[in-house]
Amino acid sequence: MHQISLRTIQRFEMIDITGRVRKLLRETGLQTGLCIVYVPHTTAGVTINENADPDVPADILATLNRIVPLDNAYRHREGNSAAHVKAAIVGASQAVPVEAGDLALGTWQALFFCEFDGPRNRKAYVRFLKGE
Repeated sequence: MHQISLRTIQRFEMIDITGRVRKLLRETGLQTGLCIVYVPHTTAGVTINENADPDVPADILATLNRIVPLDNAYRHREGNSAAHVKAAIVGASQAVPVEAGDLALGTWQALFFCEFDGPRNRKAYVRFLKGE
């Protein structure tokens, strides 16, 4: 298993980690299989979405902030309940097929690490499974 270390700088942000995952994939030499990206945090997540227009991640974060406000009479006393809810919505893992030695992402797709409780030191685990 591989690890990607991240230092987030904002409370809410989406960081494109596709290039880092592709670099790890190239180093393995895997041609066919599956790439699993997992985030071991309860206030962060990982998603696949458009990377061509920076307004898309901004819109995603703005929408999540609107539907899951920071202050909503949460019972969790640590003050980051909204981050936990957003992480539950987005999810902690993504799986991407590997074909011809590359991630089989769509033309506009990218892997994004999603920070909901930053800034923090974070990590994502990447595992490649060999296919047939």
